[in-house]
Amino acid sequence: MRELSLTRTLWRSASLWLVCMIAAACAPHLEHAGPRTTVPVLGAQHIVTGDGAALPIRIWRATGKPSAIMLALHGFNDYSQSFEEPARFWAQSGITTYAYDQRGFGAAPQPGRFATTDTLVADLASVSHLLRARHPGLPLYLLGESMGAAVIMAGITSNERPVSDGIILAAPAVWGRATMNPLMRVALWFGAHTVPWMRVTGRGLKIRPSDNVEMLRALARDPFVIKETRIDSLYGLVNLMDEALAAAPQLEGRMLLLYGANEQLIPDRSIYSLVKRLQANPERRIANYKMGYHMLLRDLGANAVLRDIAAWISSPDAPLPSGADLVQR
Repeated sequence: MRELSLTRTLWRSASLWLVCMIAAACAPHLEHAGPRTTVPVLGAQHIVTGDGAALPIRIWRATGKPSAIMLALHGFNDYSQSFEEPARFWAQSGITTYAYDQRGFGAAPQPGRFATTDTLVADLASVSHLLRARHPGLPLYLLGESMGAAVIMAGITSNERPVSDGIILAAPAVWGRATMNPLMRVALWFGAHTVPWMRVTGRGLKIRPSDNVEMLRALARDPFVIKETRIDSLYGLVNLMDEALAAAPQLEGRMLLLYGANEQLIPDRSIYSLVKRLQANPERRIANYKMGYHMLLRDLGANAVLRDIAAWISSPDAPLPSGADLVQR
């Protein structure tokens, strides 16, 4: 009996060891920045970060003398080209826009592999300081769409804080674990620690990110837009959203928060949680667009949103032209 008991104990120990080894072998892989070996450089087509990574950058210059600088961060699975139409619109209002491909997206290194929050935030901080140095005396605004907004939120309260004169958050991705149901949290952890390499798509979810069908079709044809997402990338995204939502009560200074009434990607409970956490900031401005979807800057009614952003940059204390800041969700 003693031998049988010992055998069972050894078997259980071996089984537990095997499970742990499998879990360790399949742990989610998130990209980290390498050691800093150089001084960040802002070039004509790329930003070279401190660890030598080359991030493609696009620049849309203001018509005439610029009155403000915008640094725009794209959303999940997208890239800097997403700001083509918005930036051309803002150029007419004297705003020069810069946008770069964040690590893991577009033509940046390791496409399809998500970087850690610290890495994404460090890149943002480096680029913002480079732009401040290039355009001394001009106000610098940070604009983030969805995931890009989450990077800005996490960055503002981090040790490597970006510089800015105000932030604009367009449908920020804040669906963190605090507002996620327990079953989904467990499924995400299990998937990221067993099959992190598995790729999933949004097909079949019946989620409408925008009413601009032609724009969505163009994204489907664009080879630089990621169509299939690794499970560990979703895990990394949720980590980022956790940090963004946790940072909300500490956000200070000028801030414009934009959401659409037809938002289908970020649950209402996450939006309400964010708005509640922002109440301590007296300089926040919240706008809700009745016809807006998640991709507010590229919806069919995007011009109203783009015009509001330009107007807020010009006169942050004045009412928005659309009146969306007077609408309660």
